[in-house]
Amino acid sequence: MHGACLSNANMQGPLLSREMETRGQGEASARGTAMEGDCLSCVKYLMFVFNFLIFLGGSFLLGVGVWVLVDPTGFREIVAANPLLFTGVYIVLAMGGMLFLLGFLGCCGAIRENKCLLLFFFMLILLIFLAELAAAILAFIFREHLTREYFTKELKRHYQGYNNTDVFTSTWNAIMNTFDCCGVNSPEDFKESLFKDINPDDTVPVACCQRPSQPGDMAHLTKEQCLSGSMMFRNNKGCYSAVVDYFELYIYVAGASAIVVLTIELFAMVFAMCLFRGIQ
Repeated sequence: MHGACLSNANMQGPLLSREMETRGQGEASARGTAMEGDCLSCVKYLMFVFNFLIFLGGSFLLGVGVWVLVDPTGFREIVAANPLLFTGVYIVLAMGGMLFLLGFLGCCGAIRENKCLLLFFFMLILLIFLAELAAAILAFIFREHLTREYFTKELKRHYQGYNNTDVFTSTWNAIMNTFDCCGVNSPEDFKESLFKDINPDDTVPVACCQRPSQPGDMAHLTKEQCLSGSMMFRNNKGCYSAVVDYFELYIYVAGASAIVVLTIELFAMVFAMCLFRGIQ
């Protein structure tokens, strides 16, 4: 009988050991599952935050595009004169609309944990990311079209002075009137130009003349002196410097915003794929 008790004790020992081992594995598995669930929940909310930022970025781009198209201060005419800039405005509007929609889809996919929405979001934002990267590369390649030399050459070749039916001429008149400037670099740009060939008696166009505060005989006299070449009655600052000074802050803000948007898109793609793989 004593031997039977010892035999039972020897049999129960391995059973208890296996039971404890199984229980430990179950607890470890439960802890692992809980940790995975916590990580998945963290990724889900991080993705929601990033997509909300994309949503805000899209709203900002839409606002900028609409502002350029309806701005009453003359920037609309500047953009309309250059086909590249004019096309760029609609590209900004399209990209803003896409980011607006994608941010909304990403937020819905993250909260609902919908794999189809997440995959659709990932593919679209990847295409947008590549398109934005390509646009940045093209802007760098064609940057010579935004130099002083390029604008000066175009001004000398195409500006007519008083033909407001010509888009190029009317645009430059709007720029010079808006920013109180003359030529690209200075009034000297109109020497040996198409404007000088058409208007040999005028040194500069009327758009370069300072606008007197009171109309009348004095205004007429001021205009005549300006056209004859008097520096006191004309704007002597070049439009390139005037426009760059005016938009310098906006250029830096736009560049910084573009870098931030690209970074957010990259993180959003990573979080989307992690959440896609984590959803059962």
